[in-house]
Amino acid sequence: MDRRVLLQMSGSAIVAAALPVRGWAQADPLPSWNDGEAKRKIIEFVERVTTPGEAGFAPPAERIATFDNDGTLWSEQPAYFQLLFVLDQIRDLAPQHPEWKTKQPFASALKGDMKTVMAGGARSIAPLLAATHTGMTTEEFSRRVGAWIETARHPATGKLYTEMAYQPMLELLAYFRANGFKTFIVSGGGVEFMRVFAERVYGIAPEQIIGTSGKLKFEIREGKPVMVKLPELFFFDDKEAKPVAIQQQIGRRPLAAFGNSDGDLAMLQWTAAGGGERLPVFIRHTDSVREWAYDRQSKIGKLDKGLDEAAASGWLVVSMKDDWKRIFAFEK
Repeated sequence: MDRRVLLQMSGSAIVAAALPVRGWAQADPLPSWNDGEAKRKIIEFVERVTTPGEAGFAPPAERIATFDNDGTLWSEQPAYFQLLFVLDQIRDLAPQHPEWKTKQPFASALKGDMKTVMAGGARSIAPLLAATHTGMTTEEFSRRVGAWIETARHPATGKLYTEMAYQPMLELLAYFRANGFKTFIVSGGGVEFMRVFAERVYGIAPEQIIGTSGKLKFEIREGKPVMVKLPELFFFDDKEAKPVAIQQQIGRRPLAAFGNSDGDLAMLQWTAAGGGERLPVFIRHTDSVREWAYDRQSKIGKLDKGLDEAAASGWLVVSMKDDWKRIFAFEK
């Protein structure tokens, strides 16, 4: 799918952040990861860049790690969760729009006919996005997403969408931050959508989220200044746009970058091309029992060129089936 439509530290704290957290190694910072090459390489990388005197040591200010969201931090099947939010919103708004019963693509969306909705690609989905993402203030949109994320359930697991976050990646985020890293989301998903839940679920603050964004307009409504969401694209954060956004908004090349699809390839290439220690990582969906298995031929989260690049360049590819003891926190 084309998602276009769609510590501050000071004084002794800096010194402390420059030192590796050895206690983490003893307590196992990644308990949901199987002991093996992937876990070992991640821990060894963190120890090298955080140990003074090591050739790869990086001061805290340079410790940047970027993460894709869909398929990397949480699931993206059977469809991107933001699209499932759109469909739920269309159903909720339908009583106010009786014309949608016969007007496409709304009619197909209301029937749950995703094949027809998706057949038209970006053109089909654009009206749905406009109806559910624009014309309202950013505060109103955040309230809608917040209400949805608190109650909506995944169609396959019956779990809240926030429960579909990957436990191994939550541990990884915490491990990186404990060792002085700033963690950023760099995703093709909507930035306003992710900001609603990312801090609570991932511990990533709103200002550390880079994503696709629409244009905004400053207005005075009922005597109060507001930001209104417009039906025009401002920035599409995917593929080659990801490293551009990183440079523009972060201003530092990441030491580590994690993705799961060809849409993340450029971000990993940009990361790997830096000097010193770098850790480009693909999360590969290989578990058809606990999650889903897909890569080269998938219409969602296609990982084809990225697999070839990883093999040729010696990047780390994490297998969900082989490298993760559990995928979700709710697993027994």
